[in-house]
Order: sequence, then structure tokens, then C-alpha cells
Amino acid sequence: MNKLKEFFLKLQSNTYVSGVVFGIIIVLFIQFILTNNLNSKVAGDKVTNFVNNTLLGGKETVKLDTIVDLGGIYKLGFTISDKPVPEAYMSKDGKYFFPTGYPMASSTEEKKDSSDNKTSEITKSDKPKVELFVMSYCPYGTQIEKGIIPAVQALGDKIDFNLKFVNYAMHGKKELDENLRQYCINKEQNNKLFSYLSCFLKSDKSSECLVTSGIDQTKMNLCVINTDKQFKVSEQFTKKENWNGDFPPFDIFKVENKQYDVQGSPTLIINGLQVESSRDSASLLKTICGAFNTEPEVCNTAKLSSASPSAGFGDGTDTSGAGTADCATN
Repeated sequence: MNKLKEFFLKLQSNTYVSGVVFGIIIVLFIQFILTNNLNSKVAGDKVTNFVNNTLLGGKETVKLDTIVDLGGIYKLGFTISDKPVPEAYMSKDGKYFFPTGYPMASSTEEKKDSSDNKTSEITKSDKPKVELFVMSYCPYGTQIEKGIIPAVQALGDKIDFNLKFVNYAMHGKKELDENLRQYCINKEQNNKLFSYLSCFLKSDKSSECLVTSGIDQTKMNLCVINTDKQFKVSEQFTKKENWNGDFPPFDIFKVENKQYDVQGSPTLIINGLQVESSRDSASLLKTICGAFNTEPEVCNTAKLSSASPSAGFGDGTDTSGAGTADCATN
């Protein structure tokens, strides 16, 4: 067992390899730590506790961010040392663990799908309406937010941009609370939203970012209280019979979620249609610019990064292959 722990720890420097090896190691042990017919919470707790406490001995941290019921299996979203690894799958009876799913497409097709911005499918307008649906603690939502902020700032009032939220939360009460804060900042102190978000996306320290970005917290807190009451966010959190499976609802944008068929975080909507884009700033700018009847000059002159931001919180670029991943129940 000691040799196995040492081997596992050495592989932490390579996030992708860690994800695969993580799956291989767990498949050797999962039959001993899981029992039949486990619900998602019990299965998730036992897997993470076993890996963190037994395999890693507290030296590294494996965190289960999402566990989604797909019917006969669970889809698992992990991070190791705050870095996402490829999604894994587990049979609901706890007997089988699958390190990854293999996409049924050639490498050429995969490359085309991941790099295409599909701007030809966007409805054009004089002032594009851009809506980004996220969960505030979804690592892939934070990833695209880091990418889109410079693009939106470059375009300024030439577009109508709105940050919105998926109508359920996969990351607990803290996500509901943060969604409410960001909603109220966007609604009432919009000129400070990007300052707050830029800080929050780096640090995950909301209280500090409220101060450094100059948010009027009295005004924000009153908005949060009233919005929470209006949409029954906290109330519904305490009533699991109202949940979306394993996840509490967040109904502020319930109508828009249904209108656009939003399934998870992130979902990018431009002029009323879902649009796919790479998550780096340069690609997002190109995608949005494709929605103009006449592209403004900034579309050709702005020099934005073509490196995809890292998923989750913090600076850095994506090295995990998380550029098309999302937080979703299906």
C-alpha cells in the first residue's frame, strides 16, 4: 500500500495522467468500499474519503465536485489539487468504475468540433444580445467567465451582455448564496460586476472581493434578501421534494432556462440561440463578432489571448482538456 501511495503522489504533477491513473486505482478498490444500491451522497463520500485518507494520506486532496445520476450509472466530476480531471463514471451498484468515456468520433472530427465557433449559425443583429448561463461554482462556468470578460470589455456598449444562472445548483448552498450576490451586483451595480468577478474568479474570496471592487454591501444585501424571498431560493433549499433530482433549484432565470433549453453550465446564448465557442478570449470575441450585421473595428484590432483559461478558480491556462466540459445533470 505504501508503494502505491508513493506512485500515486508522483503522478500529481500531470493532471491528465492523474485523472486516468485515479480511475485505474479506484477500480481496484471500489468493490471493497462500496455496497449495492448506494445513493449518490453515500457513494461520493466513501470514494473521496477513501482516496483522500487512505491512498493519499492527507498529502493531496481529491474532491468530488459533481455526481450526476444518468440512470444506470453515475457521472463523476473530480478535481485533484483544485485542477479538474477527465470525467469518470461508476455503476450505481458500486461494482464498476470507468475512468473515462471514449468519444465516438475520429481525431479529425474532434478537432473540428472543438475549434469551430459555428458563427454561421448565429442570427445577426446591429447590437448582439449575449447571455451567459453559469453556476457560480462550476469550474467550467468560471473557466468561460475568465475568457469572456476581456471580450465583453473590448466590445463595451456595442453588445448587450448579461450574466445569468442555470436553474439548479450542483455545488450546495454556497452556490445559491453566490448566485444571489452576483445577480444583485449585476442588477444594481453593474459597472462593478467585472471588477468583482475578476477578483472572485482568481481567489474564491467573496468577502474580500466585495471590498476591493467597491460594492455597496448594504444595497447588495437588501437586494439579496428581497430576491431570496421573491424566488424562494433558501426556502426551496430546505425542501428536497422541490429539488431537481439531487440538486436545489435556482429559479430567477427559470423562464429563460426553459426558453433556451439550458441544460448546464456554461451555456452561451447569442441573439436567442445556443452557440458553441472555445473558451479563450480571442475565440469568444470572434464568436460574438460573428453576430454583428456589420462588425465593429474592434473585432479586428483587439489583441486578446488565445490561451484557454484554467477551469476552476485561479490564474493559469487549461492543461487538463476541460475546454468542452460542463456541469450538467445529463
